Amino acid sequence: MHPRKTWPNLVLTSALIALPILALGWATGQFWPTVAFLLAAALAWNIYNLLSLEAWLRLGGRSEPAETGGIWGLVFDHLVRRRNHHERRVHRLRQLVERYRDSVKAMPDAVIILRADYRIEWVNDAAPDMLGITWPRDEGQRITHLLRYPGFLDFMGAPGNPDRSATHTITLPSPLMDDRWLEMRLIPYGERQFLLLTRDTTQLHRLEVIRRDFVANVSHELRTPLTVLYGIAETLEEDLNNQPEQLRSVQMLREHSERMKLLVDDLLLLSRLEIDREKGTQDWFQPAPLLKELAEEPSLVSGEQQHDIRLDTDPTLELYGNRNELRSACANLLFNAVKYTPAGTRITLSWHEDTNGASLSVEDTGPGIASHHIPRLTERFYRVDNGRTQSRGGTGLGLAIVKHVLLRHDGHLAIDSQIGRGSRFTCRFPRGRVRRIDTRQDSV
Repeated sequence: MHPRKTWPNLVLTSALIALPILALGWATGQFWPTVAFLLAAALAWNIYNLLSLEAWLRLGGRSEPAETGGIWGLVFDHLVRRRNHHERRVHRLRQLVERYRDSVKAMPDAVIILRADYRIEWVNDAAPDMLGITWPRDEGQRITHLLRYPGFLDFMGAPGNPDRSATHTITLPSPLMDDRWLEMRLIPYGERQFLLLTRDTTQLHRLEVIRRDFVANVSHELRTPLTVLYGIAETLEEDLNNQPEQLRSVQMLREHSERMKLLVDDLLLLSRLEIDREKGTQDWFQPAPLLKELAEEPSLVSGEQQHDIRLDTDPTLELYGNRNELRSACANLLFNAVKYTPAGTRITLSWHEDTNGASLSVEDTGPGIASHHIPRLTERFYRVDNGRTQSRGGTGLGLAIVKHVLLRHDGHLAIDSQIGRGSRFTCRFPRGRVRRIDTRQDSV
C-alpha cells in the first residue's frame, strides 16, 4: 500500500470538497440542510471504515485492507506497516532459533533443556547415544525418572530447588555402557529453567587412571631401594667420620635419598587419597589435642628457629572425620609455616566454630604470598620459589594432600595472604561434621 497524504494535505483536501458544497447550499438557501447532509455523509463514511477495520482485524489482518482515503487511509497504512515490521522480526527470530537449534543438534555433547520441575523440554541428537533419551518420545518426562543412578539423583536434588543458583558438575558412568564415563554440568538459566550438558570424558578418565596407577606403582617400586640407599648412606656416614672428603659426598647422598624418600611417601599418600574413593574409618574426635600434639612435635618444629607457636582452640568442639588423614593435612600446613617463615616469627593454630560450621587455620607472620600464586598453590609440585623450596626440602605436594584430605571430609581450603603481612591457611568444614560436647560430663 502506498503512503497516504499527511495531515495538512488531508485537511486541505477535505476543505476543498466541503466548501463548494456549503457555498452551493448557501446560494440556494439550503445551508443547514447541506451541513446536515455533510455530517451524515462523514458519519456514514467513518462507520463504514470502522466496520472494515473490525472485519480486517477479526480475520487476522493478514490480507490487504480495503482501499480508502483520509484519516482511515493513514490508520490502515500504519497498521499494515506495523504488521509487516512484526512479520519480518518474527521471521528473523524464527531463523535465529532454527540456526541455534541446528547448531546445538550438531554438537557432539548431549544438551537437555529442563523445566523447573526437571521435566524434559528438548534434547539434541547426541542425547540418545549418551543417555538413551530421545525427543519427542521423552518430552515431559522427569530426567530423574529416566536416569536412576543414586549419585545423579543426589546431584540433581529436589525439583525446583531454589538453591540452584550456580553451575554444578558431576562425573558418572554412562547408563548405556559401564566403561564409558560422562561429565554432567547443570546450568540454571532463564525463568527457573536448567541446561544439562553432558560430554564424554572416557579418554580423560582412562588417562587419569593410567597416571594414578603409574605414579602409585613407580612410587611403590622406588620406596624399597631408596630405603636401602638411605640406610647404607647413614652407615657409611658413621664409618667415614675421619675422612672429610668422602664424608661430605656420603652426607649429600643421605640428604638427597632422604628427600626422595619423603617425595615417594607423599606421592603414595596422594595416590591413595585419589584412588581410594571410600572415606575410610571416620569418627568423632577433638582437634584441639591434635593441634597441641603437632605444635610440640620436634620433627615439625625446628628448635633452632625458635618459632613462637601459639594455640587458640576450642576444646569443646568435635569434628567427624579420619583423625590420621586430618593429622597429615594439619602437619603439612604447620610444616609449611615453619619452613617458609623467618626464625622467631609467630605461628598461630586455631580451631573454632563459625557461621557455616567450623574452621581450622594455620596463620603465620611471614613474608606472605603474591596473589597470582594463590589459585595454583594446591597443584602438584607447584612452587612459589623453586630455589627456596628445594633448599628447604619441600616436595611440592603438601597442599595437594591437604586439598584431597579436605575433599574426603566435605571441606575446602581457603588461602588468605598478603606480601609482608603473612598468610592464613584455613580448613573449612560444614556444620554437619561439627558438634559441641559438654566437658562437665566428661570430668564427672
